[in-house]
Amino acid sequence: MTPGKLGFDHEKYLETQSQHILERIGRFGGKLYLEFGGKLFDDYHASRVLPGFQPDSKVRMLLQLKDQAEIVIAINAADIEKNKIRRDLGITYDADVLRLIDAFREIGLYVGSVVLTRFNGQSAAEAFQQRLEALGVKVYRHYPIPGYPNNLPFIVSEEGYGRNEYIETSRSLVVVTAPGPGSGKMATCLSQLYHEHKRGVRAGYAKFETFPIWNLPLKHPVNLAYEAATADLNDVNMIDPFHLEAYGVTAVNYNRDVEVFPVLSAMMEKIAGRSPYRSPTDMGVNMAGNCIVDDEACKEASRQEIVRRYYIALCEQRRGQGDAESVYKLELLMNQAGVTPADRAVTGPANRRAQETGSPAVAIQLADGRIITGKTTELLGALSAALLNALKALAGIPKAVHLIDPAVIEPIQKLKTLHLGSRNPRLHTDEVLVALAMSAVTDPQAQRAMEQLPALRGCIAHSSVLLSHVDEDTFRRLGVDLTCEPQYQTNDRLYHR
Repeated sequence: MTPGKLGFDHEKYLETQSQHILERIGRFGGKLYLEFGGKLFDDYHASRVLPGFQPDSKVRMLLQLKDQAEIVIAINAADIEKNKIRRDLGITYDADVLRLIDAFREIGLYVGSVVLTRFNGQSAAEAFQQRLEALGVKVYRHYPIPGYPNNLPFIVSEEGYGRNEYIETSRSLVVVTAPGPGSGKMATCLSQLYHEHKRGVRAGYAKFETFPIWNLPLKHPVNLAYEAATADLNDVNMIDPFHLEAYGVTAVNYNRDVEVFPVLSAMMEKIAGRSPYRSPTDMGVNMAGNCIVDDEACKEASRQEIVRRYYIALCEQRRGQGDAESVYKLELLMNQAGVTPADRAVTGPANRRAQETGSPAVAIQLADGRIITGKTTELLGALSAALLNALKALAGIPKAVHLIDPAVIEPIQKLKTLHLGSRNPRLHTDEVLVALAMSAVTDPQAQRAMEQLPALRGCIAHSSVLLSHVDEDTFRRLGVDLTCEPQYQTNDRLYHR
């Protein structure tokens, strides 16, 4: 699919989603604990499979409710202890909590507190709590509950949820979010329901997960793409049997919510005397499926996402960070979606260019469908060459024009190899962009090329070899969707940077 084709109505989503959440707050008498799954600020998966969905759409929706909303961030104390990393950002979960607090505050959303879940005296978690409190952030502790989630009498008791510290909240909508999965968001919400009920406060629970989209078919590519995104978690989409039995309506959910629903329903019944929900789908408030305006565009974008995830899994396996099971699952999902790796428009051109030159190559597809390639040279890596070629194409500058004088590149190479200990003299993409910015001071053509950087956002690219984390991160920051072949430029070394 050519980048830029829209299939999702962003403005409709902001309006309908916020209205639906307000209705749910009213249903529970004015207080709702909303478990917020997925990424709030940077949901790039949603923006890839629902073209038109903005990465910060969910936050912008919350901004429409900011006078009623407060944020509680949950983090598993064990994740702090083991320095768990958020892969897409390359930072630890505790660092991401600080990032999230700053980001929420900068846009005017109130962060009420942080809760350390499954706290069991971990020294790193205690140190993090001290750090947060020194910064003026309220911190609460929730503890492991033996027999969770099956020992209901113990869980819903003073020794279970009752042992957890009650989180003081002041708004009608309490959004419980986290740096990543397994952080204890649902348990935090249910613990709060227990404490609120003890205090005579009417409160409810709901769940906001964008995927799978409940009112799309089970094998719709958008829902298959969600399975692809969670291949390493073994999540499986399925028809919600409770919803079908209760209403005679087919709805899609995923295995973990379906499996836990009987226990969750029993917990809510034990806490409040009755469960407000007849199915896991009932718990959700997601309206994304109602905002799709071009189903074919979303289908094609989702097929491309499945191929993208396949390449990511192959590369993680090659780096020793993934497993064969995830690759097998993604191959099955590609088969169900009717796509192959060759359907990614940039893979063929990148690999053919590499075969022609005998060196690594990269291809970038621009928003208008043009495919621009770059090859490895003595001065530049293939990704850097492709980046400059793409900027020249966007600015209408002839390919033969040098945006950066070779005389400028050579001193940088000497600095890298003679003084900074680099074995590779070729410029990485971040170094190229700095050099381009310097050239733009005196060269109008370089300035024109710099002005085209925003046009790269949403483009796709492919490399014939694995790239450095520096290059991958630069392209991520530029908004370019980059994949790689699962092979190193050279196989005679064990350590690759």
